[in-house]
Amino acid sequence: MTMQVRGAVLLARKAFVSKHFGMQAWEKVFETLPEEDQIVFKGMIVHSGWYSFELAEELDKAIVQELGHGDLKVFEKIGSQSAKENLAGVHKTFLTPGDPQAFMAQANSIYRFYYNTGHRTWEKTGPKSGVLTTHGAETFSAIDCLTVIGWHRTALEMCGAKNVRIQEEECRARGGKVCRYQISWD
Repeated sequence: MTMQVRGAVLLARKAFVSKHFGMQAWEKVFETLPEEDQIVFKGMIVHSGWYSFELAEELDKAIVQELGHGDLKVFEKIGSQSAKENLAGVHKTFLTPGDPQAFMAQANSIYRFYYNTGHRTWEKTGPKSGVLTTHGAETFSAIDCLTVIGWHRTALEMCGAKNVRIQEEECRARGGKVCRYQISWD
């Protein structure tokens, strides 16, 4: 099975670019995509539909090239915006206001809404800390890991966590066996 991502991932990136850089910036990004990817975006991206991870990866590369000027940190902002939009809407039921640990305990269920292979675990290491680990994803990228960081930081803040700190200590895109994040908050 080829790794796929939900349309919500693609739509969040498009919305972020359009909102923060303008529709002209989206058009610039769009024009740098391979022709077969442009065809997909000309059609209707369905929020709950499945799309190839490679399509998302091509979009990510175009955003870094055209808007980030090589700075990958733009993807933490995209992840943050995705959390705000999705957790205020279709995935609102995942939020656990006042209980960030309960939210993180749902890590694998949340993961399954966005990716079709692999799984994610949450290991509580203290009252306000833990380790988030992604296992067995068919494909992976350092850019996607940055969106994971931004998404979880904002999601935890939406649950009431303050001063959220996330450090990726192992990454498959950098030769690791898993993608592992140390997370803590006040």
